[in-house]
Amino acid sequence: MGLRLLILSGDRPEAVAPVAAALGITDFRAGLKPADKIAALDALKAEGRRVLMVGDGLNDAPALAAAYVSLSPVAAAAVTKAQADAEFLGDHLAPVRAAVLCARLSLARIRENLAIALLYNLIAVPLAVAGQVTPLVAALAMSGSSILVIANALRARLPAAAAMEVGP
Repeated sequence: MGLRLLILSGDRPEAVAPVAAALGITDFRAGLKPADKIAALDALKAEGRRVLMVGDGLNDAPALAAAYVSLSPVAAAAVTKAQADAEFLGDHLAPVRAAVLCARLSLARIRENLAIALLYNLIAVPLAVAGQVTPLVAALAMSGSSILVIANALRARLPAAAAMEVGP
């Protein structure tokens, strides 16, 4: 997915290392306090990175609030969930992957729709100013471009549903 993954944990290194290895994550930091996690996120943000934080413990709440976007499992502590931007179901991380895929797809559709609207305006406005189209034709063309944008946005629902069918 082209993401840099790292684990920031308050747990001991002996507990974090096997989990990181099982997930294929080579960059992990253990024994961190909440302020250490925030400092790590701030360092990533200073590099120009947009940080997604996933956390479930009380000590994750400050880092969740400091992240660009944050997710927490629905079973997390109430304080933690209150700091997260969104919650996900289940006790595994597959919904996090699905959320990233959905966000990327949504951003792509937004860019496409802006391009459609820009293209319409680059063509239609000069024609209208030059008197080359009647008001009725301009109104129909505007409605048509709006329908095209809506159809393109709805198109995102089909592949998104398939992309988000990820198991535990």
